[in-house]
Amino acid sequence: MTPTQTARDPERATLDKAAGENFPVAPFFLPRAWRTDLMAVYGFARLVDDIGDGDLAPGGADARLLGVSAERAEDRPALLDAFEADLRRVFDGTPRHPLLRRLQPTVRRCSLTPEPFLGLIAANRQDQLVKRYETHDELLAYCELSANPVGRLVLAVTGTSTPERIRRSDAVCTALQIVEHLQDVREDLGRDRIYLPAADMKRFHVQEADLATPTAGASVRALVAYEAQRARELLNEGTALVGSVHGRLKLLLAGFVAGGRAAIDAIAAADYDVLPGPPRPGKVRLLREVGVTLRGEG
Repeated sequence: MTPTQTARDPERATLDKAAGENFPVAPFFLPRAWRTDLMAVYGFARLVDDIGDGDLAPGGADARLLGVSAERAEDRPALLDAFEADLRRVFDGTPRHPLLRRLQPTVRRCSLTPEPFLGLIAANRQDQLVKRYETHDELLAYCELSANPVGRLVLAVTGTSTPERIRRSDAVCTALQIVEHLQDVREDLGRDRIYLPAADMKRFHVQEADLATPTAGASVRALVAYEAQRARELLNEGTALVGSVHGRLKLLLAGFVAGGRAAIDAIAAADYDVLPGPPRPGKVRLLREVGVTLRGEG
């Protein structure tokens, strides 16, 4: 395999994960320039999460691209440091990683600032240190770093940022993050992470051991239902974002909201038992929710 092929493999492996997300990343109906820019932003966000979760493609190609030695290829803090250094080259030099080279024209064309990208890196640094959250407010503060920058970048890429849209977008993105946490309770526990607030677990008489069972008991289901309702309320709070824009962007944002609603419905359809595996909505359910969201905002 040539060095060029080696460099392309981790890039493609990261971008191909877009198909598995709860929401559309860069659907075909958007203008080509938007699709290009949104995929560039997605590539950054997906790669930094993969670094933080230890989910990089095997073989250490990403580490080599970032200039991290083979001995430290599994050192997540070192990889995040190298990734941040490469991000800064996006703004004042030439990045090493192909996903960041892909991002550079988007940053320049859309006049993006480093802050939302740095927030996503900070969230993954926090994941290396913070494994439990005591309160819902602490979890919301984490989502401010881990999720909300993505929505802000979508608004910036499409040239539609306003303070009110950012506020609504933050509500939607936080909701989507919470829903993902609910889907991935078992997977996160395998990484020694729990994103269910400890105060809520205590309220519903849920112990950590209850999250490691093959299927959820009544207390865990009640807790998941409670957190899912909180996420639904956040989605409802943010839904006005859809009606504040027009054309194809409206359809894209409706897809984000609908993806969250459909995922919550899938969790409910599983009777809030998320432990056997992540409940995922089918395409029919998702399309139905897109229609409901558009009609509600028409």
